[in-house]
Amino acid sequence: MHERKQSMSQLIKDTDPLAVMEMENGSRVVIELLPDAAPNTVASFVWAASRGYLDHHVIERIVPGSWVDMSYTAFGHRECRFLIPYESKLHPEIEPLDSHPGCVCMGGYGEAGLASCEFFFPLRDCPEHKGIYPVFGKVAEGMEEIERIGKVPVRRMKPLAPGVELYVPEEPQIVRSITLDLKGWKFPDPVRMKEQKLPKTWR
Repeated sequence: MHERKQSMSQLIKDTDPLAVMEMENGSRVVIELLPDAAPNTVASFVWAASRGYLDHHVIERIVPGSWVDMSYTAFGHRECRFLIPYESKLHPEIEPLDSHPGCVCMGGYGEAGLASCEFFFPLRDCPEHKGIYPVFGKVAEGMEEIERIGKVPVRRMKPLAPGVELYVPEEPQIVRSITLDLKGWKFPDPVRMKEQKLPKTWR
């Protein structure tokens, strides 16, 4: 664990913007945002986080051994119920990053597009995600908290969709707040999908 934390910290650029996720239990997770790797995805995350839509949130889904999925309901806010284009379509010139523990990725809905702010933390290498669920951040501090959350007892619920299992933590895992340190970066409003075929879980 210590070695991985050290190697991750060596990747941090002093000029990259940061997001600090404070948990109700007092732990914190620092995310280095990667606008050069996924510019529109970062802009969408910043749009939601800067307006407080990600605060006071109970983590909605955990797939043990695979990922910690922060939300599948657009964080419960009508304002966040929009989709954005896949980075590979907006920026085909950017080589997508590999998805593995220590990364932060944005979820998506097939041809409908990416979620506005439904991010998740992989708990294993996910080569099948490359170019689909973009890596838009890296965990700079607090990976041990993500690993702890990934191992909490869960109960199995009705699947969200065929093949999409739903496991809910037995004890609520609550995000108190997410604050930003943009290091002088300015982000435009995210580019949104023109046709919005919204997921059923948002309705």
